[in-house]
Formats: sequence, C-alpha cells, structure tokens
Amino acid sequence: MSTPGHDDPLSKERSHLAASRSALRAMREDVESLDITDVTANWVNAAVLESQIEQRIKALADLSETPLFFGRLDYLHAPGAEQAEGERFYVGRRHVHDADGDPMVIDWRAPVSQPFYRASKKDPQDVSLRRRFGYTGGDLTAYEDEHLLDPAEAATTSRLLQQEIERPRVGPMRDIVATIQPEQDEIVRAGLAGSVCVQGGPGTGKTAVGLHRVAYLLYAHRERLARTGTLVIGPNRSFLHYIEQVLPALGELTVRQATVDDLVAHVEVRGTDEAATAVIKGDARMAEVLRRALYSHVVPPTEGVVVVRGSRRWRVPVYELEEIVRELLARDIRYGAAREALPQRIAHAVLVQMERAGEAPDDRVQNAVARNAAVKALVKSVWPQVDPAKLVLRLLTDADFLAEHAEGVLTGDEQKAVLWVKPARSVRSARWSPADAVLIDEATDLIERTHSLGHVVLDEAQDLSPMQYRAVGRRCTTGSATVLGDLAQGTTPWATRSWEEALGHLGKGEAVVEELTAGFRVPTDVIAYASRLLPHIAPGLTPVASIRENPGFFDIRTADAGPADVVAACRELLEREGSVGLIAADARVPELAAALAAAGIGHVGPGEETTHATRLTLVPASLAKGLEYDYVVLDEPRAVVDGEPDERTGLRRLYVALTRAVSGLIVTHTTGLPRQLT
Repeated sequence: MSTPGHDDPLSKERSHLAASRSALRAMREDVESLDITDVTANWVNAAVLESQIEQRIKALADLSETPLFFGRLDYLHAPGAEQAEGERFYVGRRHVHDADGDPMVIDWRAPVSQPFYRASKKDPQDVSLRRRFGYTGGDLTAYEDEHLLDPAEAATTSRLLQQEIERPRVGPMRDIVATIQPEQDEIVRAGLAGSVCVQGGPGTGKTAVGLHRVAYLLYAHRERLARTGTLVIGPNRSFLHYIEQVLPALGELTVRQATVDDLVAHVEVRGTDEAATAVIKGDARMAEVLRRALYSHVVPPTEGVVVVRGSRRWRVPVYELEEIVRELLARDIRYGAAREALPQRIAHAVLVQMERAGEAPDDRVQNAVARNAAVKALVKSVWPQVDPAKLVLRLLTDADFLAEHAEGVLTGDEQKAVLWVKPARSVRSARWSPADAVLIDEATDLIERTHSLGHVVLDEAQDLSPMQYRAVGRRCTTGSATVLGDLAQGTTPWATRSWEEALGHLGKGEAVVEELTAGFRVPTDVIAYASRLLPHIAPGLTPVASIRENPGFFDIRTADAGPADVVAACRELLEREGSVGLIAADARVPELAAALAAAGIGHVGPGEETTHATRLTLVPASLAKGLEYDYVVLDEPRAVVDGEPDERTGLRRLYVALTRAVSGLIVTHTTGLPRQLT
C-alpha cells in the first residue's frame, strides 16, 4: 500500500521508498538480534543455524545503488477475490514487510507480480495501472504510468524501460529484473519438472533469462532445491566472474558456479590435443569404447568357491557362479554396484544351502559369508576393481587394447589419432588434455553413479562436445536443465549442429526449445552489420531484430597508423560514460597491451572488472563470448578470422566479437575486411 504524503505523486513514492528501506532495516535487525543460545542441542546444529542466519542477513542487505522496488501494480480487484476492492503492490527484488507483517514490497517472483511483466492492453490481467520507476543511483527520480484499462491511451514503448536497458555499466553483469519482457518471463517461470533450451542470438538476454530462472525456481521450490542443489555452468572462469553478482543481487547466495572443466577435474590437465583428435575424443562413440573396455575386466569364473563355516564346508558350483555373473551383467547397473552385489549374491547362494540343511541363518551370517576370504578372492578375480584414470590411460597408450574395444566403433585412422605419441608411465605423470578428463569422468560414472542435482543451467552450450554434454547430463539425471546458447556462436571444432542432437546427448531429449529473437542489448546498426555473417555461419537461423530506439554509435575506420589508431579509438570512447572493451585476435593482444601502456592508458583483463575501477578491458577474441561492454573497439576483423583453424569457425568468432557492444562499436582495420562483411 502507498504511504500518505504530499500531493506530489513523486514525493509519495519517495516516502514509500524511505518507509520500505526502514522496514527492511528493521527486518535485518530482527534477524541480527536472534539469540540461539538455548535453541540448539549441540554445536553442529548451532553452526548450521548460525550459517543460515548469516545468509539471511546478507540476503536482507539494502544496497544503496540498487532500487528496492522498480514498479507498481494497481489491481482493479484484490487478487483472487473478484468482489473485493483493488489493491496496490510495489514490485521489487525482495519481499519487505512492515512491523504488522503487511507487505511494503512484493518479490518480483511472486505470482501477484507476474502481471508487471505480462499484462498488456489486450490482456490487462485486472491491472488498472502499471507504474515504472526511474532511478539515479539509489534515488527515485521519475515514474511512468500505463493505464491498461483506458481505451483512449495508446500502447507505447516505455521510455524508462529503454533507458534502463541502455544504461551504461562498468563492472560485472547486472540483473534485468526491472526489464524482463513477456517472452523472457515465460521462460523464467517455466516449471521445475521440465527442461528448457533457449536459442538466443546476441543481445536477446538468454544468459540473464537463465540466471533469473534459477532465482525464480529457488523461490518457488526452495525446500526441494535446498536438498538437491543448483548449478550454473559457464564456458570459462572470466565469464563466471562476469555473471557472479547477478544472483546475489537477487538475494540468492547459495548457487554454485563452475565450468565443465571444473566438473571433470579428476586429474591435473597439463596437455592439449590437436583439433581433429579432440573432436574424436569428444564424440559420443567414445562412451561405447569405454564401456566395452571397462566390462572386459569381468571374466567368467573357472571353478566353484568353497566357504568354510565352523566344521561345515559349503560349495557354490561354477555353473551357479556363472549364472550370478550373467544376471548382474544383464541388469545394466553400474560396474561398481554390481561388484558390491556379487559377494552378497554368492553369500545368498550359501544361505540357501544352509536353510536346506536345516539351519536358520540371518543377515549377519550372510554378511559374514560375503566377507569370507574365499569369496573375496573370487570377486577379485572375476570382477576386479578398476581405476577410471588407469582405464583411460591404457586405452590411449595401448594400441592393441584400444583396437580390441573400438572395433566397429572407431576407424583405424581414428584410433591412431587418439593414441598418445609418447605414452605416460603413470596417471600422475600423464599430460592429460581437457578431452581426456571428460573421458575419465565418463569412465568414473560407468563405475559409480554421479550425484544428480535438482537443476542445472548450462550457458554457451553450443560449444560443448557430445561427451561434454554427457558429463553435464550426469549432473542432472534426476533433475532438470536450462540450456542456453546460440548455434551461430559455436566456435569450437566440435560445436553442436542442432539443439535436438545436443539435447539427446544431454539426456534431455524431451526439453522444449524456445527461441529469443528480440535484441535488447545490441544497437540496431551493429546487429544489422554483424548479421551479414549469418548466411555463412548459420544458414536458416533467424536474425536478431533489435528493438532499441537508439540506433547506437557505429563506425568502421582504416587504421593507417596501426596500434596508434586503435589506442586513439579507445581514448575517444573512454570520454563517454560506461565500460569499453578492446577486442582483438589473441595473437595481437600483447602488441596492443604494449601500445596502451605506452600511451598511459590502464586496462584490465576479462573477469577483472569486478575488482578494478578501470573502465577499459583488453579482451582476447577467444574469451569475448558472453561478455558485454557499453562500447567496443574491434581490432582487425580479418586477424580474428585467420586466428581460427578454419574460415567458418573464424567467422563465428568474428560474429561474437562484433556483437559485444551495448551502445557503440568502432571497427579498425589495416588489411581490409573479410569479404563476407563487405
């Protein structure tokens, strides 16, 4: 409800903001004053409760630069009660209530807040007025009204919404909670049970949608996800640094973030593969090779086993042992689980004999038989323990072993490609590559089931290999996934060709594929220029249509003076408000870094924006994906293309680099532009 104040509407809203901040402060003080001395039974419970209280205090922090609420809804009737008088709700990042428990601010994720994002003239959803607020810093400075039930008022694009989308930024990624669009909101609020795949071009907000979906699911299913866990997977550490403040700003502090390499870090990665080799190792066929190699360790028993119990000897004949092994293999359970079940099955066979002889053995006797030395020796010979890293090492170094288990799966040339030129003596000394680590993760899961989380968000998914998809899928076999990506931005040699194929490898073939085509972040002129590449890199993909009213700043310049002209362009953009990214082919980064230093212009690397006030980031093209800057200088497009193994991958890398700018782009070149842009 609004707080009484002066007649000026803006003054009333400022009064409500002040009262809401005061209420939030009181909520935080209530938590800080909690005394748990006599509540907990032991120190473990006390530590858990103290941690929960600490998290709650952090979630109730009042960030001075972050608006406590950004919108208001005036309902014609009270929600859920058509005959009752209408109510007014302020929509913000978190729930705030007064001393009586009455809401001052409603969480944006609450059902009553949904019309803020979806109500329209055609479907007002019982909302008579939607008000948006404009802020300068933390001060409320403007508001804008939409009278959804007034037929005389034409539907217009929100000026405040446009300003918020185009607002300059420095540092990490911000939340978009005040600017979520209807098509984005549908994805954000999709149910937990189903998986969703979002195909979105540059500037469509797919990353933000994925992060806000996590926040929504934690709100709607907090207890369940608290038990099962959530995970956000990004392409690299720089990207994770860039997005790491979004969820905490929404009050969610417990979501883990990782790269695929983090998930499969069973060994130290010190080596690299040629592209062709990495493609084969990343092929889903390798899963079958690993399965065959693993189960080749299971050998049929050649003789029966004799168990001595006191003065009695119990013999399980070889044919019965063979039947037990066949049954375990047929059950298709994990290798390790079957190995643990084998001695129990043998012990059960012994107990059957005991019962036939008139004895009455119980579970303790069965467990004792299972631990019998003769039984343990037989299990060791028939179903031995296998170390997953040693298994992969043998496959990659023993040509005969690989040939035996890759027959009919990999060609002879493919087998030669994955074999190591210099075999390693041990797992510790081996120079494992990232693709090798994924193979070890697959082998590990064949032996012992990987823990499954409740929900996983996978961003920049188009760059994963089939085996990497399988590694991620193992982390959400009993949960759901949100897959985010753009097929046009696939820049790895193994980049996925279709979402149907990718989702199949992920184990989420039933996932719904949604496409975002409205561009909110990239200016019209910039996205139109970059879209010239689409026929060459992703034929048939729908180009992004920018909805920005401001066409943005865009210029193409010949850099006759080389790096000096690039530095001059950076200096020019630094005179504007906001962040600046200088994106260049990886090989040209050292030269440009030296030129910036000589000119006295400080810069940081990707991911360092969160800890430095410097507004210029020097970005290798290989790390540009997923990042955004208010202004971008793109150095030497042809060098970006030539820096990749093939032209198509190079053009995709260039497409990524061209679309990192939110407000303006300067392209500098000395050797001419790629023909696909001219």
